[in-house]
Amino acid sequence: MRIALDAMGGDYAPAVNIEGALDTTSDFPDIHVILVGDESVLRKGLEGKRYSSDRITIFHASQTVGMDESPSSAIRKKKDSSIRKGIDLVKSGEADAFVSAGHSGVVMGTALLCLGRSDMVDRPAIATIMPTLKAPFVLIDAGANIHCKPKNLLQFALMGNIYCRVILGRDEPRVALMSTGEEDSKGNELTKETYKLLKEADLNFIGNIDGKDIFSGNIDVIVCDGFTGNVILKTSEGLADTLIKMLKREVANLTSGRIGYLLIKPALKNFKKKTDYDEYGGAPLLGINGACIISHGRSTAKAIRNAIRVASDFADKKVCEIISSAIEKDLARHERLKSAKK
Repeated sequence: MRIALDAMGGDYAPAVNIEGALDTTSDFPDIHVILVGDESVLRKGLEGKRYSSDRITIFHASQTVGMDESPSSAIRKKKDSSIRKGIDLVKSGEADAFVSAGHSGVVMGTALLCLGRSDMVDRPAIATIMPTLKAPFVLIDAGANIHCKPKNLLQFALMGNIYCRVILGRDEPRVALMSTGEEDSKGNELTKETYKLLKEADLNFIGNIDGKDIFSGNIDVIVCDGFTGNVILKTSEGLADTLIKMLKREVANLTSGRIGYLLIKPALKNFKKKTDYDEYGGAPLLGINGACIISHGRSTAKAIRNAIRVASDFADKKVCEIISSAIEKDLARHERLKSAKK
């Protein structure tokens, strides 16, 4: 599997991207990583490293997109950026998937421009896997679309359902709509209208879910607009980190703090592993004609390694093709139901 990696993207690029690529080829013998970026910089970063030139190669890109740049301007003016060149490799078939910890808005816009949308999909969405008391769930959309219509959320639900089924192995994913209460009368106009569409869709839709039940583990897919999803994602990341720090501080304040810390250290380590973004690596941009994985800007080498693994799995299982086929089938069914009611 050939994965194009935006080696210049992210807060700690290119060092963590190079290290992540090296770890990937060490752990996964069937993955070939293409480092996309400034060739001279990347060759210098690889100096003294042990790796096979057959497993890690470099594709030169003269430009880099900064995190503070305007997406429209960067897409228009930086056609030789590591993001554009990496996605072009997927388009040409020279790479099976693309991974970037760079500017997510530019990644999404460039993917739309170069790869196009899946059939019957109006807007792509970011699907993030998050931990719960029981098993992980899929949150969609996690930040790609701030303003949405009910039909967009319907498509997000269908895509999230397929992703959960194929990647997480859930036979009949339980799908819920993010709202301010469980009753169908709760929420704003967007959630109320979306509720009606999801109820008629070919999904195991179990209704609304509110904030207190997100991490109960009783839902497989949670659907929301990108603004809400991104707030949930960022709040959860911050809360998990804060809880670990608070526990460490409280234990340290005890007279027997040193002994207490040693006792709870294994539990803290397990908790951190379950809630650590690095373990999940990256989130796929669903609804694009190609495998495109978006990673956190603060990704470590471990996160990059796991994002590459996710990209390989995504491409290998042909999730893009399955999504296109399933959405076309379900939306056609939905239109037939609407016509039958008239």
